[in-house]
Amino acid sequence: MIILDYKDTRPIYEQVVDKLQKLIINGVLEPDSKMPSVRNLAMELSINPNTIQKAYTELERTGFMYTIKGRGNFVTYNEGLYLLKKDEYKEKIEKLLNEAEEIGISREVMLEELKKGEREND
Repeated sequence: MIILDYKDTRPIYEQVVDKLQKLIINGVLEPDSKMPSVRNLAMELSINPNTIQKAYTELERTGFMYTIKGRGNFVTYNEGLYLLKKDEYKEKIEKLLNEAEEIGISREVMLEELKKGEREND
């Protein structure tokens, strides 16, 4: 389900949030389905339950899940979440293109590299 990368510079909870968001957006975790308990997921990933709780709090804050007191955490999904993530990725791409331009690499060259990588993956 979730594989953590300990070489990643991001905090573990951010990695958990990112992985769960992708699972929700891709429909692997279906809308209104129950999320694993904090304790169970922490044991499965061999990490501190506080880390999972922090990730769940962030997922709830961003609208990817909701809590029913005494029952647990449940998946939320709507098209707005997909669009939110899409906008986030567009911002990252724009930032990357700007950084490339700052060191003399044109947008056209960067976009061609992206297209080339896309063709290689086909």
